[in-house]
Amino acid sequence: MKRTATNPWAWSLNFGYNQGEILENVSRQLVVAGQTAVDGNGAPQHPGDMRNQMILALDNLEAVLTAAEMTLSNVVKLDIYATDVDALMQNFDVIGARFGAAGVMPPQTVLGVTRLAIPPLMFEISATAAD
Repeated sequence: MKRTATNPWAWSLNFGYNQGEILENVSRQLVVAGQTAVDGNGAPQHPGDMRNQMILALDNLEAVLTAAEMTLSNVVKLDIYATDVDALMQNFDVIGARFGAAGVMPPQTVLGVTRLAIPPLMFEISATAAD
């Protein structure tokens, strides 16, 4: 797969994402459901702790990617939901570190929401990946 960044403005690069990406020579596409801070049985973890919820949700995202024989470097789009956007932004380095290490800056959307499906959860991330 070939990825070409499309950035009519450079400001988003400071936040670790491209405005768009052109994807060429894609053979598979994976659409990943929203991943949250739950354990292997679906039980919520880290109530009230945005940072650790983000870390576990990203671990869970990586587990789904691994099951599809992909990595974070295959992620081409992120949708991020948070019940506390200020807390999310204070901990956004967690996302930047993971995707920076993978060498990608996928386009993303961040939305503040009133609540997630399971009330103790504060953070959810869904992704589209391709190879």
